[in-house]
Amino acid sequence: MRASPMTGISTHVLDTSLGRPAEGVPVELALHTEGGWQVLGTSATDSDGRVQDLPAVEAGSVVRLLFDTAAYHAGPSGQPFFPEVSIVFTVAPAQHHYHVPLLLNPFGYSVYRGS
Repeated sequence: MRASPMTGISTHVLDTSLGRPAEGVPVELALHTEGGWQVLGTSATDSDGRVQDLPAVEAGSVVRLLFDTAAYHAGPSGQPFFPEVSIVFTVAPAQHHYHVPLLLNPFGYSVYRGS
């Protein structure tokens, strides 16, 4: 039996309101299963806003990147507008790596499939 190909996942968080990387944002990678979400790994963005140490996932999987933005963007009331950002995507069988950047500001965010 042949093993399924594995796909690497990395991310990058940029604070578009400040024009710099968002350091210290906790990130969780989870796999969608019949029983719900299974956490595969956790990390936090480095001084360049990057996370490159998440585990690889099996091609064809549905995965979630969960960004804990509460501490990073606490507002005047102490509560951020978006306490977390969840990005769910399907890992295509032919892809060896996905880079999924998050552009973040206090009242909005955008995400895209990077290279």
